[in-house]
Amino acid sequence: MNTVHQGWTDPGIRRIVILSFIALSALVLGAENALAHAVTEGDAGYIQEIWGVNIIPFMYLGAKHMVTGYDHILFLLGVVFFLYKMKDVGIYVSLFALGHSTTMLAGVWFGWGINAYIIDAIIGLSVVYKALDNLGAYQRWFGFQPNTKAATLIFGFFHGTGLATKILDYEIASEGLLANLLAFNVGVELGQIMALAVILIVMGFWRKSPSFFRQAYTANVVMMSMGFILMDLQITGYFVAT
Repeated sequence: MNTVHQGWTDPGIRRIVILSFIALSALVLGAENALAHAVTEGDAGYIQEIWGVNIIPFMYLGAKHMVTGYDHILFLLGVVFFLYKMKDVGIYVSLFALGHSTTMLAGVWFGWGINAYIIDAIIGLSVVYKALDNLGAYQRWFGFQPNTKAATLIFGFFHGTGLATKILDYEIASEGLLANLLAFNVGVELGQIMALAVILIVMGFWRKSPSFFRQAYTANVVMMSMGFILMDLQITGYFVAT
């Protein structure tokens, strides 16, 4: 564990982390819409104008949402960060997909809406939670390890609820709704596979580096910081909006 904690003391790594943190912070803070599940204006207009079954367009929108959703990517990175076996990766990603798909589909179909700022703050919290888990914080602080599979599923529910809440704002036409939602969900899962493939390739090369465990500590600190930034943006937005 000492080797891991020495990562932050390396001046070169510290500079890289600080620059990365500033760049990522600027990206988030400079976004036109701070909501993690925001839909672009062009996509929103398209969703509102079309009606009937549109399988391919909704699959595209679902995939686009996943590969550009920084909250999803950060959480997914945290989930697989220390998973070395593909079997374990498959189990955890499937749990996240199950949770995400269930609440996204049910939320839109039954009209379950939650304040977007609140749900996105919880999603930011999921990133913080996973980063702390990767850092071994719960073992040190409380002397036990929370059930990581259950946590992945539960936070998957929140990620799906966040997307459902945003989709409900655009009042998708009821004609062909179920087919379009299923197509959107398939797109989300395809996007998740693409994002996961990139993450695993990068992680595979990174893990071969002798300094991986040194750098893993700082990487998770950055991840945790980004989660706190997401939470702060949503909490601030909530009080400003109300």
